[in-house]
This record gives sequence, C-alpha cells and structure tokens, in this order.
Amino acid sequence: MQNRQDAPIGIFDSGVGGLTVAEEVMRQLPNEKIVYFGDTARVPYGSKSKDTIIKFSKQIIRYLRTWDVKAIVVACNTASALALSEIKEELDIPIVGVIEPGAKVASEMTKNGKIGIIGTEGTINSHIHTKLIKEHKPTYQVTERACPLFVPLVEEGFFLDTNVTYEIAGKYLEVMKENEVDTLILGCTHYPFLRDTIRKIMGPEVNLVNPAYETARELKKMLSELGLAASAEATAGNGAGVTADLKAAEASSRMLSTQTSVGTGMHRFCVSDGADKVAHFAKERFPFPVENVMQVNIEEY
Repeated sequence: MQNRQDAPIGIFDSGVGGLTVAEEVMRQLPNEKIVYFGDTARVPYGSKSKDTIIKFSKQIIRYLRTWDVKAIVVACNTASALALSEIKEELDIPIVGVIEPGAKVASEMTKNGKIGIIGTEGTINSHIHTKLIKEHKPTYQVTERACPLFVPLVEEGFFLDTNVTYEIAGKYLEVMKENEVDTLILGCTHYPFLRDTIRKIMGPEVNLVNPAYETARELKKMLSELGLAASAEATAGNGAGVTADLKAAEASSRMLSTQTSVGTGMHRFCVSDGADKVAHFAKERFPFPVENVMQVNIEEY
C-alpha cells in the first residue's frame, strides 16, 4: 500500500457541480492529487429520497475506495445534508461535506442578520443550513428557497447570462430581495456556475457565499492535523511516482472495459455517464486541465 500522505483525495458530486470544489482543492492544496466522481447518470439528486441518496453515496464511496483514497469530500449539498452523518459512521477515513463550512462563513459575513439559502429540494427540505446557523445565532433570520431548475440548467450548459436563465433565477430570488438578505449561500455546488446571473439580480452589496472555498480550507486543516497532507517533494514536477500510484489504483479498480482512457496527470476525473460531454464542459469552464474523463458503471458498486 502506498504512503497515506501520497494517496489521493476522493471528491464526489451528483454531476459537474462538484468541479467547483475540485477547483478550490486543487488551488489551495496543490500538492494533493484527486479522484473526482460525478454521478451524471443519476443527476439531479435534489428531488430524490433520503434513502436513495444514502444508497448512491455509499456506492460512490465504495468506488472511490478502490483508488485507495485517504480522505473523501462530499462535494454535493444534497448528499451532505441527507447522507453524510450516516456514511461517516461507517468510514475509517476522514470525510468532509460542504454544508457546515458554508453556514459558518455566512454567519460571520452577514451585517444585518438576514441570510438566504438557495439549494435543491432535498437540501432545502432538510433545513440543515438553518439549523446550523441558528445553533450559533438564534436571532438571525434565514430565508430558504429551492431552485430545482438550476442543476439541469448547468448540466445542459445553460449557465451563461441568457434570457431564460435570468428569468428563472429572477423568479427564484424574488423572496431573497423581499426579505432583504445581505448574505446568500449558494447551497449547491452547481450554483457558482450561475454566479454572474445571481450577482446581477441580487446586486453587488449582497455577499454570495460559495462553500467550495471554505470546504477546501476545512479539508486542508483536517489533513494537516491528521498528518495526511502530501509533501511538495512527493508531487514535485508531477513526477512519475504520482502517476504510478494512480495507475496502480486504477488497475485494481473494477472499471468498464469500454471506458475512456485515462490521462497522465496528477488527477483522475470519472463519471457514470456522458464522459465526452463532461470532458467538453470541463474544457470550457474548468481552469485546470482535464485530459480525459473515465466512464464507470457505478451500479457495480
């Protein structure tokens, strides 16, 4: 088994939204390598039951563990809200979600004590952001709004400032403006792709909280405290040792024989469907190179 400090970090989401978290992890933890999984065959998660989300999350974690990951980031607000507490009990490696970091920073940023949360139906119906905020600041006013069309808009590429995107977002955000929120949590990892539209509607005076940044900070702190942080020497020059470790993990994992070939860099990007489509999306919107995207039959896990 490879040195645990040199092992990759597993990151998963219901689709491409978790790339916003992967981006922050890659930026803040440049010595770490990651294995990203997007469950594009079963997106969106927001309208599915808690039992289904738990089942999907466990399947994905079983898959990520074939890569011998040293830690897992649940880069999906719905899975963090509905499955994290249960799957955490069954894991012997550290795991972090995206809910708590976002709620914490929003509580610190607000000036008028009025915080808004937009997310999937599953996340909003769990009221988990509100519970976390009010545990520390019971007098704060929290406005919740499910935005079920945002995820399919992003997954289908309609995340630019188009008329249809602006009209839908404007309808969803009416209640936030009416309630005078000064801080808005983008409670789904897909939503930062709609940041420009949301910013235009809410105005420059409203703080937009992207939990991806805070989640990466939390992960960095956790790895350091547990002695699991990768050293600069281990990944210097994106050397052969890094690729060899991932190649060995790749060989031991049960992949489809028809999957797309894997690139030679530090990171691996995997999806349950539409590998070519995701690769195109990542090339257009992701600031780091994504050489190839691997398609995996997640139902095998």
